[in-house]
Amino acid sequence: MTDAKAAVDPIELFRAWMREAEAGEPNDPNAVALATATADGAPSVRMVLLKGLDERGFAFYTNAESRKGLELTENPRAAMCFHWKSLRRQVRVEGLISELLDTEADAYFHSRSRGSQIGAVASRQSRPLTSREALEERVRSVEERYPDAVPRPEFWRGYVLWPERIEFWVNGTERLHDRFLFLRADSGWARERLYP
Repeated sequence: MTDAKAAVDPIELFRAWMREAEAGEPNDPNAVALATATADGAPSVRMVLLKGLDERGFAFYTNAESRKGLELTENPRAAMCFHWKSLRRQVRVEGLISELLDTEADAYFHSRSRGSQIGAVASRQSRPLTSREALEERVRSVEERYPDAVPRPEFWRGYVLWPERIEFWVNGTERLHDRFLFLRADSGWARERLYP
């Protein structure tokens, strides 16, 4: 079911919208803006890729020593915003963050290309970099150190956002958009329509 007006399960509705995005969006339909904040509430946002969705929530992977990783450690709440321009739809998700199991991070890390694995080990994500050449030298060093399998570095982890709020937005004429908010309740999900 892709009709937000009739949906009762936001996870199933999201899955349906994602399938449509995968069929119609030209680039990275699983791209999502991830917003985090420091302990005192200073926000930051960046794009990541959704890598899984199950009963625990929305999964992604990153360097735990990056800015987002550090913010997730000190303030384990986050928000996501999916925007599929060609479909004229948007989904906002807010909730609690927890880490995925090491076995899951290992499995996903080793499913990536060798170049992506090497890049993840070589990058000191979010830290100052003196030059492009310095990065390329770190990549060469990692390639030499691991001529075969590349071990997942301890700092490269998986996270899952357990949703407390999921809002579906559908573009409307004259900016009279349709917005449907699902709030997690004891017995499932409560649903309400919002003004545009």
